[in-house]
Amino acid sequence: MALERCLSKDGKTLTIKLDDKFDFGKVKYFKDAYSSDVEDVQQVIIDLVNTDYMDSSALGMLLNMQKKLGGQVNNFKIINTNDKVAKILEISRFDKKFDIS
Repeated sequence: MALERCLSKDGKTLTIKLDDKFDFGKVKYFKDAYSSDVEDVQQVIIDLVNTDYMDSSALGMLLNMQKKLGGQVNNFKIINTNDKVAKILEISRFDKKFDIS
């Protein structure tokens, strides 16, 4: 499993759930996950419950997603981070751009 994509029934919330590694190998899958059927999306949730590893390309993917959807999406959340991933996001100051829990 590279990732799971789930669009809410009303089409307003897109959830993307990553597997154990969020790295360069996920570029195409991640971009595809937020590039179609998103006309009504107002919230994006990135679920990292299974993610143990994140590299700098993952940070870039998150920023690219935010840049592409920023005009229509008013809430970006990163949820279920473990301590290691949370520290990477904090050091990178992503807590200023995303709601992280």
